[in-house]
Amino acid sequence: MSAHMTASLAALCVTVDCSLGEAMRRLNETGGGPLLLLDDEGRLKRLVTDGDLRRMILDGSDQNALLASLPAIVPVTAQMNTPLAGLQSLFAAHKVSAIPRLDAEGRPWLLERRDFGGPVLLSTPHLGDLEQQFVQQAFDTNWIAPLGPQVEGFERELADYSENGHVAALSSGTAALHLGLILLGVKDGDRVYCPSFTFAASANPIRYERAEPVFIDSETATWNMSPAALERALSRDKAAGRLPRAVVIANLYGQSADMDPLTQLCDAYGIPVLEDAAESLGATYRGRKSGSFGKLSAYSFNGNKIITTSGGGALCSDDEELIARARFLSTQAREPAAHYEHKVIGYNYRLSNVLAGIGRGQLKVLDERVRRRREIFSIYQSVLAGVRGIEWMPEPEGYFSTRWLTAATINRECGTCPGDLVEALKVVGIEARPLWKPMHRQPLFADCEYVPHGENHSVSDELFECGVCLPSGSSMADATVTRIAEQLRYLIAG
Repeated sequence: MSAHMTASLAALCVTVDCSLGEAMRRLNETGGGPLLLLDDEGRLKRLVTDGDLRRMILDGSDQNALLASLPAIVPVTAQMNTPLAGLQSLFAAHKVSAIPRLDAEGRPWLLERRDFGGPVLLSTPHLGDLEQQFVQQAFDTNWIAPLGPQVEGFERELADYSENGHVAALSSGTAALHLGLILLGVKDGDRVYCPSFTFAASANPIRYERAEPVFIDSETATWNMSPAALERALSRDKAAGRLPRAVVIANLYGQSADMDPLTQLCDAYGIPVLEDAAESLGATYRGRKSGSFGKLSAYSFNGNKIITTSGGGALCSDDEELIARARFLSTQAREPAAHYEHKVIGYNYRLSNVLAGIGRGQLKVLDERVRRRREIFSIYQSVLAGVRGIEWMPEPEGYFSTRWLTAATINRECGTCPGDLVEALKVVGIEARPLWKPMHRQPLFADCEYVPHGENHSVSDELFECGVCLPSGSSMADATVTRIAEQLRYLIAG
């Protein structure tokens, strides 16, 4: 990432009436990279390098000489839709260090060879030194089996961190949600409320038990479950004599839902809460840890989460008997007999001792990872300050988001849409994604009920239509984040 990429596009652009002295000053300020010589319509005429300016001086030009005297040279360019492989081929074939990428009107954005060292993914694992130490302990003691001291240590340490009394370490966050529903008594034909604006793993376990999902909309203040929609659904279903067996409340993109009114409503109707904190480990809500509000709560340690065990999850509760039952069900529900005795259906859902070792190392740097993700969000916010049409996921007073993913909405009035941004960033090796497609719009759940935030206001649909997630991995360098933000500035603001 060159220093000039951190400057605004205007600093790179000059016209034919720019003086030699001014051009030299611009090159010095922008780190020595090429300038973009534009015509009166903002279309690219050629690049101007430090070599071009030196040749002007050698030819006798003084500081006041104009760039109009430079010879016309047709530059090597790429189009906005030139794929990444095509850009790499252009760099290799022409042996250049920079290539302007032109929009439909011929206006440029400068791409440099050094910006293509490899793809930038949305959220990659970030391992340190401690993980290997714990994993080595598992090997040294020959505890490679599914259970062992690393699992026990991880459960104990996660319980302390998350402010839960008891934890069962499991193979995935989805497994945790599934067992949570079973422990809350969900069975065939029951209704279970679930956010519509979430990942499918929040809803799929409901169908595992042949129960019926009822999807609840989000609110604009948090992007999580709407208390207004929940209250309307509960009031309606109580009158109809069909209250849900449980309510799943998810905390998205590193931020808690508005848990006080949500849990108060569920308590008033006698409905237990299963908190889906898969995306929010490390966040707080009014001073309490996310994942400590439900009768049961689930975390995920998938490879893209803020900390990872490669694949893994956890079910948490202050109810010791529930977690003991979860451990029993997650180890094939084997009864305490000399032979293999089974009275109920069990599951192979336990976390391995080796992966728990990774989790212990990751947990020790969780606060550091949260700090870094918030720094990355702040860089995006700073570089894109003043760009009309972009709004960041809100963080209300009393909330502390991990910013697991930097998420924003793009106003269509600015002339672009999230789908276009995702594709344009993909061309230069940057992974971005739309926000979650609501469950009520998924073919799998087409027959399910949906309760919007307002009678004629679906927040989930609005967020999906205009939202985007940006690369947020805690191992990204500041320069990489700035490069992505500058690309977005160009794509949104021109």
